[in-house]
Amino acid sequence: MNYIRDRVLNRELLCGTWLNLGSSITAEIAALAGFDWVVLDLEHGAGDHDSLLHQLQAVAGTPASPIVRIAWNEAPKFKRVLDLGVAGVVVPYVTTPAEAEQAVAAMRYPPQGIRGAASLTRAAGFGQHFSEYLATANETLLTVVQVETESTLEQVDEIAAVDGVDVLFVGPLDLSLNMGIPRQLEHPRFRAAMAKVNEAARRAGKAAGILIGGADQIEQTIADGFTFIGIGSDGTVLAEGMRALSSAFDACKKK
Repeated sequence: MNYIRDRVLNRELLCGTWLNLGSSITAEIAALAGFDWVVLDLEHGAGDHDSLLHQLQAVAGTPASPIVRIAWNEAPKFKRVLDLGVAGVVVPYVTTPAEAEQAVAAMRYPPQGIRGAASLTRAAGFGQHFSEYLATANETLLTVVQVETESTLEQVDEIAAVDGVDVLFVGPLDLSLNMGIPRQLEHPRFRAAMAKVNEAARRAGKAAGILIGGADQIEQTIADGFTFIGIGSDGTVLAEGMRALSSAFDACKKK
Protein backbone atom coordinates (compact mmCIF):
# COMPACT_ATOMS: atom_id res chain seq x y z
CA MET A 1 0.00 0.00 0.00
CA ASN A 2 1.26 3.44 -0.93
CA TYR A 3 0.47 5.47 2.19
CA ILE A 4 0.91 9.22 1.69
CA ARG A 5 -0.24 10.76 4.98
CA ASP A 6 3.24 11.96 5.97
CA ARG A 7 3.77 13.56 2.59
CA VAL A 8 0.37 15.26 2.77
CA LEU A 9 1.05 16.68 6.24
CA ASN A 10 4.44 17.90 5.01
CA ARG A 11 2.41 19.93 2.51
CA GLU A 12 4.10 18.30 -0.47
CA LEU A 13 2.33 19.05 -3.73
CA LEU A 14 0.35 15.89 -4.54
CA CYS A 15 -2.01 15.63 -7.49
CA GLY A 16 -4.85 13.22 -8.09
CA THR A 17 -8.08 12.65 -9.93
CA TRP A 18 -11.62 11.47 -9.26
CA LEU A 19 -12.92 8.09 -10.40
CA ASN A 20 -16.71 8.05 -10.61
CA LEU A 21 -17.47 5.42 -13.26
CA GLY A 22 -17.01 2.43 -10.97
CA SER A 23 -14.79 0.82 -13.58
CA SER A 24 -11.66 -1.15 -12.68
CA ILE A 25 -10.28 -0.52 -16.18
CA THR A 26 -10.52 3.27 -15.98
CA ALA A 27 -9.22 3.10 -12.40
CA GLU A 28 -6.14 1.25 -13.59
CA ILE A 29 -5.63 3.63 -16.52
CA ALA A 30 -5.86 6.66 -14.22
CA ALA A 31 -3.60 5.14 -11.59
CA LEU A 32 -0.94 4.40 -14.21
CA ALA A 33 -1.12 7.92 -15.64
CA GLY A 34 1.22 9.46 -13.06
CA PHE A 35 -1.14 10.73 -10.36
CA ASP A 36 -0.03 10.58 -6.73
CA TRP A 37 -3.51 9.52 -5.62
CA VAL A 38 -6.92 8.60 -6.99
CA VAL A 39 -10.28 8.95 -5.27
CA LEU A 40 -12.77 6.15 -5.82
CA ASP A 41 -16.14 7.83 -5.38
CA LEU A 42 -18.91 6.03 -3.50
CA GLU A 43 -20.87 9.23 -2.82
CA HIS A 44 -21.79 10.37 -6.33
CA GLY A 45 -20.03 7.71 -8.39
CA ALA A 46 -21.69 4.84 -10.24
CA GLY A 47 -19.85 2.12 -8.36
CA ASP A 48 -20.82 0.14 -5.26
CA HIS A 49 -18.95 -1.87 -2.64
CA ASP A 50 -18.44 -4.84 -4.99
CA SER A 51 -17.04 -2.72 -7.81
CA LEU A 52 -14.86 -0.90 -5.28
CA LEU A 53 -13.00 -4.12 -4.54
CA HIS A 54 -12.18 -4.61 -8.23
CA GLN A 55 -11.04 -1.00 -8.55
CA LEU A 56 -8.76 -1.34 -5.53
CA GLN A 57 -7.27 -4.51 -6.98
CA ALA A 58 -6.62 -2.67 -10.25
CA VAL A 59 -4.96 0.28 -8.50
CA ALA A 60 -2.85 -1.98 -6.26
CA GLY A 61 -0.29 -2.64 -8.99
CA THR A 62 0.33 1.06 -9.64
CA PRO A 63 2.19 3.90 -7.90
CA ALA A 64 -1.04 5.76 -7.09
CA SER A 65 -2.43 5.88 -3.57
CA PRO A 66 -6.07 4.62 -3.39
CA ILE A 67 -8.45 6.85 -1.44
CA VAL A 68 -12.21 6.32 -1.16
CA ARG A 69 -14.96 8.89 -0.74
CA ILE A 70 -17.71 7.35 1.33
CA ALA A 71 -21.35 8.33 0.93
CA TRP A 72 -21.79 9.81 4.43
CA ASN A 73 -20.08 10.31 7.77
CA GLU A 74 -21.25 7.06 9.38
CA ALA A 75 -18.96 4.58 11.15
CA PRO A 76 -20.12 1.44 9.27
CA LYS A 77 -19.29 3.10 5.94
CA PHE A 78 -15.72 3.75 7.11
CA LYS A 79 -15.28 0.21 8.38
CA ARG A 80 -16.37 -1.39 5.12
CA VAL A 81 -13.94 0.53 2.92
CA LEU A 82 -11.03 0.52 5.38
CA ASP A 83 -11.15 -3.26 5.67
CA LEU A 84 -10.85 -3.54 1.89
CA GLY A 85 -7.45 -1.85 2.06
CA VAL A 86 -7.30 1.85 1.27
CA ALA A 87 -4.79 4.59 2.02
CA GLY A 88 -7.38 7.10 3.14
CA VAL A 89 -10.99 8.22 3.22
CA VAL A 90 -12.70 11.39 1.99
CA VAL A 91 -15.61 12.37 4.23
CA PRO A 92 -18.32 14.54 2.67
CA TYR A 93 -20.29 17.34 4.29
CA VAL A 94 -18.38 17.73 7.54
CA THR A 95 -19.94 20.84 9.10
CA THR A 96 -18.82 20.92 12.75
CA PRO A 97 -15.81 19.99 14.89
CA ALA A 98 -17.94 17.24 16.46
CA GLU A 99 -18.56 15.72 13.04
CA ALA A 100 -14.82 15.91 12.30
CA GLU A 101 -14.09 14.13 15.58
CA GLN A 102 -16.71 11.51 14.65
CA ALA A 103 -14.92 10.89 11.33
CA VAL A 104 -11.51 10.58 12.94
CA ALA A 105 -12.85 8.15 15.55
CA ALA A 106 -14.26 5.95 12.78
CA MET A 107 -10.86 5.93 11.07
CA ARG A 108 -8.94 4.73 14.12
CA TYR A 109 -8.72 1.59 16.22
CA PRO A 110 -9.20 1.86 20.01
CA PRO A 111 -8.16 3.49 22.22
CA GLN A 112 -7.87 6.45 19.82
CA GLY A 113 -11.08 5.57 17.98
CA ILE A 114 -13.99 3.20 17.54
CA ARG A 115 -13.02 1.23 14.42
CA GLY A 116 -13.89 -2.43 14.79
CA ALA A 117 -11.06 -4.92 14.34
CA ALA A 118 -11.02 -8.01 12.15
CA SER A 119 -7.86 -9.88 11.23
CA LEU A 120 -8.92 -11.65 8.02
CA THR A 121 -9.40 -8.54 5.89
CA ARG A 122 -7.80 -7.51 2.63
CA ALA A 123 -6.25 -4.52 4.42
CA ALA A 124 -4.41 -6.91 6.75
CA GLY A 125 -3.27 -9.27 4.00
CA PHE A 126 -6.08 -11.68 4.87
CA GLY A 127 -4.53 -12.25 8.26
CA GLN A 128 -0.87 -12.41 7.26
CA HIS A 129 -0.02 -8.87 8.34
CA PHE A 130 -2.70 -8.07 10.91
CA SER A 131 -0.36 -7.28 13.82
CA GLU A 132 1.64 -4.84 11.71
CA TYR A 133 -1.48 -3.26 10.24
CA LEU A 134 -3.09 -2.86 13.67
CA ALA A 135 0.04 -1.21 15.02
CA THR A 136 0.40 1.31 12.19
CA ALA A 137 -3.06 2.02 10.73
CA ASN A 138 -3.95 4.88 13.06
CA GLU A 139 -0.83 6.78 11.96
CA THR A 140 -0.77 5.93 8.26
CA LEU A 141 -4.37 6.32 7.11
CA LEU A 142 -5.29 9.71 5.62
CA THR A 143 -8.46 11.52 6.74
CA VAL A 144 -9.81 14.11 4.30
CA VAL A 145 -12.81 16.19 5.40
CA GLN A 146 -14.75 18.15 2.85
CA VAL A 147 -15.57 21.83 3.18
CA GLU A 148 -18.92 22.20 1.44
CA THR A 149 -21.07 24.51 3.58
CA GLU A 150 -20.96 27.96 5.14
CA SER A 151 -21.35 26.28 8.53
CA THR A 152 -18.06 24.50 7.88
CA LEU A 153 -16.40 27.78 6.95
CA GLU A 154 -17.60 29.41 10.15
CA GLN A 155 -15.90 26.70 12.21
CA VAL A 156 -13.03 25.82 9.89
CA ASP A 157 -10.29 26.66 12.41
CA GLU A 158 -11.84 24.39 15.01
CA ILE A 159 -12.29 21.60 12.45
CA ALA A 160 -8.70 21.94 11.25
CA ALA A 161 -7.49 21.70 14.86
CA VAL A 162 -9.06 18.26 15.37
CA ASP A 163 -6.29 15.71 15.79
CA GLY A 164 -6.52 13.26 12.91
CA VAL A 165 -8.04 15.65 10.38
CA ASP A 166 -5.32 15.78 7.73
CA VAL A 167 -6.85 17.64 4.78
CA LEU A 168 -9.48 20.36 4.51
CA PHE A 169 -10.82 19.60 1.05
CA VAL A 170 -12.99 22.16 -0.73
CA GLY A 171 -15.86 20.84 -2.82
CA PRO A 172 -16.24 23.86 -5.15
CA LEU A 173 -19.66 23.03 -6.55
CA ASP A 174 -21.35 22.25 -3.26
CA LEU A 175 -19.67 25.10 -1.40
CA SER A 176 -20.49 27.71 -4.04
CA LEU A 177 -24.05 26.37 -4.25
CA ASN A 178 -24.49 26.58 -0.49
CA MET A 179 -23.08 30.10 -0.54
CA GLY A 180 -25.72 31.13 -3.09
CA ILE A 181 -23.15 31.72 -5.84
CA PRO A 182 -23.16 28.41 -7.76
CA ARG A 183 -20.04 27.86 -9.87
CA GLN A 184 -18.94 31.48 -9.41
CA LEU A 185 -15.45 30.43 -8.38
CA GLU A 186 -13.94 33.88 -8.95
CA HIS A 187 -16.60 35.61 -6.88
CA PRO A 188 -14.97 37.69 -4.09
CA ARG A 189 -16.88 35.76 -1.43
CA PHE A 190 -15.72 32.43 -2.81
CA ARG A 191 -12.13 33.65 -3.11
CA ALA A 192 -12.30 34.80 0.50
CA ALA A 193 -13.59 31.37 1.50
CA MET A 194 -10.62 29.72 -0.22
CA ALA A 195 -8.21 31.98 1.65
CA LYS A 196 -9.93 31.16 4.94
CA VAL A 197 -9.60 27.41 4.35
CA ASN A 198 -5.92 27.71 3.43
CA GLU A 199 -5.12 29.88 6.42
CA ALA A 200 -6.88 27.46 8.78
CA ALA A 201 -5.01 24.49 7.32
CA ARG A 202 -1.65 26.24 7.57
CA ARG A 203 -2.21 27.34 11.17
CA ALA A 204 -3.13 23.79 12.17
CA GLY A 205 -0.26 22.14 10.29
CA LYS A 206 -2.66 20.43 7.90
CA ALA A 207 -3.06 20.47 4.11
CA ALA A 208 -5.67 22.24 2.00
CA GLY A 209 -7.18 20.40 -0.94
CA ILE A 210 -9.55 21.14 -3.77
CA LEU A 211 -10.94 19.64 -6.98
CA ILE A 212 -10.30 21.77 -10.07
CA GLY A 213 -11.76 21.49 -13.54
CA GLY A 214 -8.82 22.07 -15.83
CA ALA A 215 -5.09 22.58 -16.26
CA ASP A 216 -5.54 26.34 -16.64
CA GLN A 217 -6.40 26.50 -12.92
CA ILE A 218 -3.31 24.71 -11.60
CA GLU A 219 -0.90 27.63 -11.13
CA GLN A 220 -3.44 29.85 -9.37
CA THR A 221 -4.57 26.97 -7.16
CA ILE A 222 -0.99 26.32 -6.03
CA ALA A 223 -0.42 30.04 -5.50
CA ASP A 224 -3.54 30.10 -3.33
CA GLY A 225 -1.90 27.55 -1.03
CA PHE A 226 -3.53 24.27 -2.02
CA THR A 227 -1.20 21.26 -2.02
CA PHE A 228 -3.62 18.32 -2.29
CA ILE A 229 -5.11 19.00 -5.70
CA GLY A 230 -7.52 16.87 -7.70
CA ILE A 231 -8.19 17.52 -11.36
CA GLY A 232 -11.11 16.20 -13.40
CA SER A 233 -12.52 12.69 -13.38
CA ASP A 234 -12.63 9.57 -15.50
CA GLY A 235 -16.26 10.33 -16.38
CA THR A 236 -15.43 13.86 -17.51
CA VAL A 237 -12.49 12.75 -19.65
CA LEU A 238 -14.55 10.04 -21.33
CA ALA A 239 -17.60 12.24 -21.92
CA GLU A 240 -15.55 15.11 -23.34
CA GLY A 241 -13.49 12.76 -25.48
CA MET A 242 -16.55 11.07 -26.95
CA ARG A 243 -18.21 14.41 -27.67
CA ALA A 244 -15.06 15.58 -29.43
CA LEU A 245 -15.01 12.45 -31.60
CA SER A 246 -18.68 12.80 -32.47
CA SER A 247 -18.47 16.53 -33.22
CA ALA A 248 -15.63 15.91 -35.68
CA PHE A 249 -18.33 14.77 -38.11
CA ASP A 250 -20.58 17.84 -37.64
CA ALA A 251 -19.16 19.87 -40.51
CA CYS A 252 -19.52 16.95 -42.92
CA LYS A 253 -23.12 16.28 -41.90
CA LYS A 254 -24.08 19.89 -42.64
CA LYS A 255 -22.87 19.72 -46.25
